[in-house]
Amino acid sequence: MAFSLNRAQLIGNVTKDPEVRQTGGGQMVASFSIATNSSWVDKTGQRQEKAEFHNVVIWGKLAEVAQQYVKKGKKIFVEGRMQTRDWDGEDGVKRYRFEIVVDSMILLDRAGAPSGEGVDATYERKSNSSAMKSAEPAGEMVSVAPAGADEVSLDDLPF
Repeated sequence: MAFSLNRAQLIGNVTKDPEVRQTGGGQMVASFSIATNSSWVDKTGQRQEKAEFHNVVIWGKLAEVAQQYVKKGKKIFVEGRMQTRDWDGEDGVKRYRFEIVVDSMILLDRAGAPSGEGVDATYERKSNSSAMKSAEPAGEMVSVAPAGADEVSLDDLPF
């Protein structure tokens, strides 16, 4: 039996408010990008910095949460699987897009607080069912949706 793993974890800053749309089948999808930074000292002793930009896609109820709470400049943790999509552009050239399909996220800024002041909530989408739940890493526990995921609205969130 061969073993494989496709997981990505990112902590970074949201570069723009999520673009949210609805598919023809009525499912919500949000997309935005996250910037991660790295720094090092080169051979000459000079400090170097580099930013990487990551495309993020979120589906379903989690996309609705992202639409309401994820904002440009906020710090966020996302976890999901990596995928590459391809399509033919209007000019006939094949295009590729590498993205992270998110199944859990943690908002790392408290609502209404300046960036970097603690964890607000964790949201997770279970891939084996349509249920989503919240975990408690350091912030308050918030249930986004119990087993009947369609029974809870965003108005039910306590923050």
